[in-house]
Amino acid sequence: MTHSIGIIGAGNISTAYLKIARELGVFRVAAITDLDPHRAQAQASAYGSRAVTLEALLADPEIVAVVNLTPPAAHAAASLAALNAGKHVYSEKPLATTRADGQAILAAARARGLRVGGAPDTFLGAGLQTARELLDAGRIGRPVAATAFMLGNGPEGWHPDPDFFYQPGAGPLFDMGPYYLTALVNLLGGVTRVGGSAVRAHAEREIGSGPRQGQRISVGTPTHVTAQLTFGAHGGGPHGGDAAAVGPVATFIASFDVQASEVPRIEIYGTTGTLSLPDPNTFGGPLRVHAAGEEHWETVELTRPFQDNARGIGLADMLAATETGAAHRASGELAYHVLDVMQGVLDAAEAGRTLTVQSRVARPAALNAHPEWLTHGVT
Repeated sequence: MTHSIGIIGAGNISTAYLKIARELGVFRVAAITDLDPHRAQAQASAYGSRAVTLEALLADPEIVAVVNLTPPAAHAAASLAALNAGKHVYSEKPLATTRADGQAILAAARARGLRVGGAPDTFLGAGLQTARELLDAGRIGRPVAATAFMLGNGPEGWHPDPDFFYQPGAGPLFDMGPYYLTALVNLLGGVTRVGGSAVRAHAEREIGSGPRQGQRISVGTPTHVTAQLTFGAHGGGPHGGDAAAVGPVATFIASFDVQASEVPRIEIYGTTGTLSLPDPNTFGGPLRVHAAGEEHWETVELTRPFQDNARGIGLADMLAATETGAAHRASGELAYHVLDVMQGVLDAAEAGRTLTVQSRVARPAALNAHPEWLTHGVT
């Protein structure tokens, strides 16, 4: 069954969803809207859709789900409007910029019997799903710890309007953290406790390209964040345990203040080996494993589909689940847990102590090597 969806927001990211719609055949983009009608029309013309007003999109009875590609500060309002119109919602990351807004979105969906999904869905790609397969098979034994690094010098060098990246609800943690934290939850389970420290290197940043080049923008959120994460003992690998007990621990650093670095993206350390994971903002590899007693790293062949850019497979999985009643993997609950963890890290940094994460989430089910909704052979 092909589901008709609408897209709110015709920015660059919309192209990925329009392309994957053609490749998968699980959904078709029936309409697209944007505050700039010319931008919506350009995308609609390029991909065989219709450019309409927001009101028309939400009122269209053919459209069963809405993809929310608005800026982060507008995520909550757009998602709630779609839910109130009786549409399922799939939102780009983060789910919202505050816990209250995230909770409101989930509550509205529950009240109406609707689904909420949330990016990123890169954890469903070939690289991270093959890593999940290795971890669950006990390839590195029991996972004990992890490190993750998202280190860069900020988007103002290339983005023409980078202001929002440096305001509350953004920064390196909220902008890029969802990729890393979602990957870790997929592998290790939910986070139970957080600690953190957060600083900003500059009170202002200078735009480096575009018509506003040379303009200075104020920085209103931390730009270098270190997080200490404790996972429940129900995390990945062949060893179970009490969910209330202490599981693996991880250190995650997200920064817009680093000019150069040679650290890995994500590593998982087990009792009998180490997994080196690919960039969680991508779908493919490389994926490497180093077993205890071996001299060299082994590059692992990817055994799962979606090695190339496949943003939108989380949406496809959600829409397919509406037919079967199964749980979808890139769920609103997962997206909210990541939001809760991120805000918890900033709260812990301000409080100067470790805090308990109130939300709970189970590891999403692994994606099959041949998902039932994958009918077009996309790799």
